[in-house]
Amino acid sequence: MIVPRRFSDSRGWFCETFNARRLLDQEGIAAGFVQDNQSYSAKRGTVRGLHFQVPPHAQGKLVRAVRGRIYDVAVDIRRGSPTFGRFVAAELTAETGGQLWVPVGFAHGFCTLDDDVEVAYKVTDFYAPECEGGIAFDDPDIGIPWPVARDLVSLSDKDTRYPRLAAFESPFAYDGVPLAALAPA
Repeated sequence: MIVPRRFSDSRGWFCETFNARRLLDQEGIAAGFVQDNQSYSAKRGTVRGLHFQVPPHAQGKLVRAVRGRIYDVAVDIRRGSPTFGRFVAAELTAETGGQLWVPVGFAHGFCTLDDDVEVAYKVTDFYAPECEGGIAFDDPDIGIPWPVARDLVSLSDKDTRYPRLAAFESPFAYDGVPLAALAPA
């Protein structure tokens, strides 16, 4: 979790949402971002994910809500990782400005907690449709406690066809850093 500092006054607030030097110095993250993405979801209960791109166009993502709230999830999909198949989750809100860093080798997804939600994220490689992949968002082996009942979830057609983790042949190698619990924001 990364929580940029906000400077408030009578007009509102100012926030530096990305600073490469601060991200490296304070979080140890050296990420060369090449593309910014933004999504809009009209209804509460929209689930997007669990997505990733495989090498040679694997992506790290820095995710934040710019309107509304989301339940944001990162799942370890690195082969050989002692935390393979485990996840971390955080509520990201436009109000608080918290961000989640999702490294290469993790599947990412989120569920909208409000209507009219916008999510922005920076990525470390360009979109490459031939490299995109996904895992079933409701895989019982992962066990993500999505905050919306299954029958109320809205998914894209593509997201309904992703395989379970057990059927996924991971191209991501474990880098020696196990998944750790998120520090409180």
